[in-house]
Amino acid sequence: MYQLLTDSTVDLPYQRLKDKHVDFVSMNVTIDDQEYADDLGHHFDLKNFYHQIDNGVMPSTAQINIGQFIEFFKPYVQAHTPILYLGFSSGLSGTFNNAQQAKQMLMQTNPEAEIYLVDSLAACCGEGLMLLDAIDKRDAGMPIEQLADWLTANRLYYHQWFTVNDLNYLYHGGRVSRTSATVGSLLQIKPIMDVDPSGHLRPVQKVRSRRRSLMTLVNNTLADLRNQDNPRIIIATSDAPEAAKTVRDKILAQLPTADVLLEHIGPTITSHTGLGCVAVFSFGKTKRQ
Repeated sequence: MYQLLTDSTVDLPYQRLKDKHVDFVSMNVTIDDQEYADDLGHHFDLKNFYHQIDNGVMPSTAQINIGQFIEFFKPYVQAHTPILYLGFSSGLSGTFNNAQQAKQMLMQTNPEAEIYLVDSLAACCGEGLMLLDAIDKRDAGMPIEQLADWLTANRLYYHQWFTVNDLNYLYHGGRVSRTSATVGSLLQIKPIMDVDPSGHLRPVQKVRSRRRSLMTLVNNTLADLRNQDNPRIIIATSDAPEAAKTVRDKILAQLPTADVLLEHIGPTITSHTGLGCVAVFSFGKTKRQ
């Protein structure tokens, strides 16, 4: 047996991970000089966080440091339990690099330890969808080394399309320029973005209405699905439930057998997207280019 590990940017419910025997390490979010652990809704009040964002609060986030990873991994290493950690994209945070350094430090004193690290090159429920597939393969008996290899070989097939309502949060997080944020907001431009092969966010298209942006998410997702019969698709949103349901209904209208999950975007990712973000995650036929 081995232990699957991840971090809180998977944006899956706390209870689901607990039920599936997956442990996670929390990112931290700072709001008005107060630091909170992003614990997938176990204690953190996401509804209140959305309310604070709506009132103009601009939170900040901090990567998981080396010491946190050492403490996270250590109990399993000491118990001689092999671990596989699926981590937040190295293109968006230094967190994965810290996990690698923590592994190196632990291996110096525990050279027999089995520690597998997989950079998801994904964010939010893109990482979460990978984790759900990893759980299925673990439960079906796939050995840990084979699972780590499979995740690494297939990570670019996980497609991640999203749109935001307010470009100012992307500007604040360094994802778009001040000029793009100002002009885009004035012209009601809704960017369509994805995650590139290096795990960075990138704008790929601009549309002029919310309705068109949501339909673009639907069309881009359905255009490249590996499983055409009953694909698992996750739709995540930062407090735009009706928009998320619209996307779900549009997908099910064209593919009624799809297994569509609706999830909340947690505080770490919402700190960089603002409210109104809608994202769609799927496993495709072709790699991200």
